[in-house]
Amino acid sequence: MAKSTLSASHFGKDFVWGVSTAAFQIEGESLGHGKGPSIWDIFTKKENTIRNGDQADIACDFYHRYEEDILLMKSMNIKNFRFSISWTRILPNGIGTVNEQGLVFYKKVIACCLEHGIEPWVTLYHWDLPQALEDKGGWTNRKIIDWFTEFTTVCAMAFGDQVKHWMVLNEPMVFTGAGYFLGVHAPGKKGLKNFLPAVHHAVLCQAIGAKILKRLVPNALIGTTFSCSQISAYRNTKRDRHAAVKADALLNRLFIEPALGLGYPISDAPVLNRLRPFIQPNDMDDCKFNFDFIGLQNYTREKVKHSFFVPYLHAKIVKASKRNVKTTLMDWEVYPPSIFHIIEKFSAYSQIKKIFITENGAAFKDVVKNGNVDDQQRLQFLQDHILQVHKAQHNGLNVHGYFIWTLTDNFEWAEGYHARFGLVHIDFKSLRRTIKASGKWFAQFLEQ
Repeated sequence: MAKSTLSASHFGKDFVWGVSTAAFQIEGESLGHGKGPSIWDIFTKKENTIRNGDQADIACDFYHRYEEDILLMKSMNIKNFRFSISWTRILPNGIGTVNEQGLVFYKKVIACCLEHGIEPWVTLYHWDLPQALEDKGGWTNRKIIDWFTEFTTVCAMAFGDQVKHWMVLNEPMVFTGAGYFLGVHAPGKKGLKNFLPAVHHAVLCQAIGAKILKRLVPNALIGTTFSCSQISAYRNTKRDRHAAVKADALLNRLFIEPALGLGYPISDAPVLNRLRPFIQPNDMDDCKFNFDFIGLQNYTREKVKHSFFVPYLHAKIVKASKRNVKTTLMDWEVYPPSIFHIIEKFSAYSQIKKIFITENGAAFKDVVKNGNVDDQQRLQFLQDHILQVHKAQHNGLNVHGYFIWTLTDNFEWAEGYHARFGLVHIDFKSLRRTIKASGKWFAQFLEQ
């Protein structure tokens, strides 16, 4: 089927279309209305952590402009809105006293969505751990299980009567890997000694949070999300192929397989043997949960080569800019077949009930000209990737929805405001919203 003739109707009436966002990236009002500081509030204030020294104190000002943005979604025919709950807006100290202003805010957002025919999809944890808990070790401290239990319980009790779709964690491999191993994301910790306990505790919280939601919101559909990229050998050599297998085990399999009862992929990534000191009796049973759906988040593919100098793994990702391929502003290769490959890979797990693509999108340099943003590269990117999703569906693979990252340009973590992913352009001085060509196309795509 040609791209020009493809529309949402070709996927069937039950296929889910939406956009995804995250609290810290859009809300602003970073320490107002009773909110406590998160690890990202603190991390962004440190020198040389964020490109151009950008701050998220205001971001997109969604906290005050949520109705405007929800009406924008409605005008664009978007029926599903994925957003996250800021832990410190609900529990300023991570545990203990509940901030009623925070509860009221999210209740208003949810009510506004429902009023305008938009289904809320709530992510519990999208990286903004309370700094008060990080001061106690954060994800490296096994007490995170109790802290996360309390947060999940408060959210389930407060919003469970209105929210049907829940996601427990957003991309645990990224927040543990970038935040507790590489140190390039909050809280800026490095090394295996931080990474390994953070991984195991996140795997436990992934299942425990889901069990709490299922118990307190019995009619809800519970999922969790993973960052996934097609990974292949840089060269067709035994060493590079072996390096690719190890990288795939870490980047694509580390968090899904314990949930499915398969344990950690230790045989393909022996470094994971070092998890054993953190695994207590019954933990691997406690890691299991029969999720109603899994969210996959795909942006690119990775090429991996053997590297003697990379400790533990001896595998290294070869940057797209070194491979003479088409890239986005994030130096990610533009490779639409990756999303098909990932859907195919996860469809092979017979235990997974449903797969949704919960993030896919691209950052390019946008230019506002005469009040318009003609972002043809992003438009082409989305068309090409949606075509691959249709191919997956047509081939009988287990895919039931697609969410674009993201609605509006936002604070893109360590990239600050440099990397724009939105269907809607934001002037971060005036906060004026302008629907881009890609957003106008998506609105027409959904209408047909």
